[in-house]
Amino acid sequence: MSGLPLAGVRVLDLSRVLAGPLCAQVLGDLGAEVIKVEHPKRGDDTRDWGLRVGDTETAYFNSMNRNKRSVTVDLQSPEGQALVRELAAQCDVVVQNFKYGGAEKMGLGYEQVKAVKPDIVYCSVSGYDRHGPEARRPGYDLVIQGEAGLMAINGEPTQQPLKFGVAAVDMFTGMYAAQAVLAALFDRLRTGQGRHVEMALFDCGLMVSAYYGLEALLMQKDPPRYGNAHPSIVPYGVFDAQDGPLIIAVGNNAQFERFCTEVIERPDLAADERYKTNLVRGRNRDTLVPELHKELRARPRKLLLQRLSAVGIPCGEVLGLYEALTSQRAQDAGLVTQQPHPLAGRMDVMAPPYRMDGERLPVRLPPPVLGEGTREVLQELLGLDKERLAQLEAQGVTKTR
Repeated sequence: MSGLPLAGVRVLDLSRVLAGPLCAQVLGDLGAEVIKVEHPKRGDDTRDWGLRVGDTETAYFNSMNRNKRSVTVDLQSPEGQALVRELAAQCDVVVQNFKYGGAEKMGLGYEQVKAVKPDIVYCSVSGYDRHGPEARRPGYDLVIQGEAGLMAINGEPTQQPLKFGVAAVDMFTGMYAAQAVLAALFDRLRTGQGRHVEMALFDCGLMVSAYYGLEALLMQKDPPRYGNAHPSIVPYGVFDAQDGPLIIAVGNNAQFERFCTEVIERPDLAADERYKTNLVRGRNRDTLVPELHKELRARPRKLLLQRLSAVGIPCGEVLGLYEALTSQRAQDAGLVTQQPHPLAGRMDVMAPPYRMDGERLPVRLPPPVLGEGTREVLQELLGLDKERLAQLEAQGVTKTR
């Protein structure tokens, strides 16, 4: 593989929990050097969430912090704030998600960092629009899933509003933020100027509604919930075979005809005027879907999957998460890696999803033990000698391992 696309770019990750760390992880996956600044004692909040790995990591933390170095600095101390400003002056990108005004109080706001690094690309992640009346409100994924209408479109019609299985708003915000940072870096190549990228969880959460959101505006009311079915395409969803669930995605009318005639052997359904096109199938799903359920439940899943594949209809099994992660498909793609760990011996770490020039981008650095890079980073970037490092540690400003 040729060089990594962001090799030579340095990122200062001042963020914690999920959206900001994911943004920085994406940049790290693409080749940037990422320096994650954490509290000397507790580190990122997610080092205390979920299942423990070693003594400072968890599965939650590890999912958002590969390809980073950990540097511990007490940002409540003037000495720590000065250190981080010096680090920012050596970086191309800063990512932060402090509460509104928090970065400025520590001397680490956009204008303050820009004063020491005029072409900085600075990314602020917040809960709500930083230029609106709710700028000071903290942002939490679950709250915004509710406020953005996402819980109202998830689940079965008979259920209460249901959150997504993962922190989808945080994750979309992190990915949107990484895209915006990349655009700002590209623009800097042309203009020599940095940018202040501002991302809000609510803004990104509303974007997740996509076609559902536009349909709600057209209807001027909430669209119905369809659970595992598709709101616009029929049949498209999860169905029960004789011995277990499967996914069937009939995407066009030709596929529907093949499905009826060659998979479930019901040519009468394909010929019925109520089901000829997807638009009319959508209007008549209440009579069509029960017929499909009856036919599918009468046949074994393996047979159905064979027939569906043979006539070019997208289909698949419904696997458990562990089954999916340990499947031959995931192994062949190299999506789960084993990385060394000083206490646990080895740990599972997801690989970056990107392939470039035929090769998957690597896990260059496993998720870091708290503070593992403090000494080396401060020596290499700021030129601090052993005496100064010892002094900072004695004052509680930093902590090395």
